[in-house]
Amino acid sequence: MDHKNSKAPNTTVTYDRIKIEEPTKNIYEAITIISKRSQQINGDLKNELVEKLEEFATYTDSLDEVFENKEQIEVSKFYEKLPKSTAIAVQEWLDGKIYHRNPDSSQE
Repeated sequence: MDHKNSKAPNTTVTYDRIKIEEPTKNIYEAITIISKRSQQINGDLKNELVEKLEEFATYTDSLDEVFENKEQIEVSKFYEKLPKSTAIAVQEWLDGKIYHRNPDSSQE
């Protein structure tokens, strides 16, 4: 999933509790699912950022040579402007894009 094109807000937003708990009928279960998805998104974004930054990495043996790599700075700024992983996860939850199941509940 492409997290860079998410419609999640960049700022703090108040959500309707009823809409959050509606799919599970339990606010705590919903928050747990959103939290786990947020951790997945955060890991994906972090791995992607590290891969892109390594493309521009220069390895030197001396500490005297410190270079400012403009490409690295631009990539970092782009990722800093993205919505937070929790905002993306909540938006995915509200849009019904997160699959979840409870193995403890009876499936009849």
